[in-house]
Amino acid sequence: MSNAETNGNMSTGGYFLQLGRLSTPTVYNGWEQVTARDAGRECFNLEEVRDFMPQFGPLVGRAVTVVIEPGNPDHPRSNPTAWNDYRAYVAGVPGPKVVVVQDLDKPRTLGAFWGEVNSSIHKALGCLGTIVDGGIRDVEEMTRVGFKALARRLCVGHAYSTPVRWGVPVEVLGATIEPGQLIHADQHGFLAVPPEDEDKLLEAARFMNDNECRTMIAAARFSQGKSKEQICAEFDAAAAQFASNARARHGRNGEW
Repeated sequence: MSNAETNGNMSTGGYFLQLGRLSTPTVYNGWEQVTARDAGRECFNLEEVRDFMPQFGPLVGRAVTVVIEPGNPDHPRSNPTAWNDYRAYVAGVPGPKVVVVQDLDKPRTLGAFWGEVNSSIHKALGCLGTIVDGGIRDVEEMTRVGFKALARRLCVGHAYSTPVRWGVPVEVLGATIEPGQLIHADQHGFLAVPPEDEDKLLEAARFMNDNECRTMIAAARFSQGKSKEQICAEFDAAAAQFASNARARHGRNGEW
């Protein structure tokens, strides 16, 4: 558990709820200010993904990970207790939880891990939703369950869907995700936050959102009746102020 979840009066649940009020792009804007990672190519999906329940808002929680291969009939035969063992793993992880699924059948989609039954079980185990590198089915039923899903596509059947490995690093939609990693996802895609970036994430996201509103967005929105020259000059000044504010915030003791 990070300091962001325990310091002050911020409870674990409150931390996730506050992050859930922000869009994933807004959280990304804060994250790129505090991370040492390559914010141009790491920690977010590099491939297209669809949010099938955008009306639920952002999905925020800790990653529980599982690898599947629905097109391979050997898995259910070789490990008949896989489902029980996997569910015990999920149940043992503190929530809120996001199930992150690597589908080894990719680029094909031969069967869905997710449908009405499995989403209902995972919801009972404290999971809020999933990111899956494959397909889902029963999308209307999953919506009624209240289980959010980001996936590549819809799928008709489940084929030989069973957990193959779980509690391991997974490669999903071009990103590597570790068990327990903080996930923030919405209709834009997902961000898998490195543990070292959690403490300042919420503060940075709020600061950068406020910085945009006070400078560049304000200059663009309140331009009625002004000449093109005046609009461009004010926007140039706003952009400079935006950058200056970010640099000044970084200047406090050399970090956020």
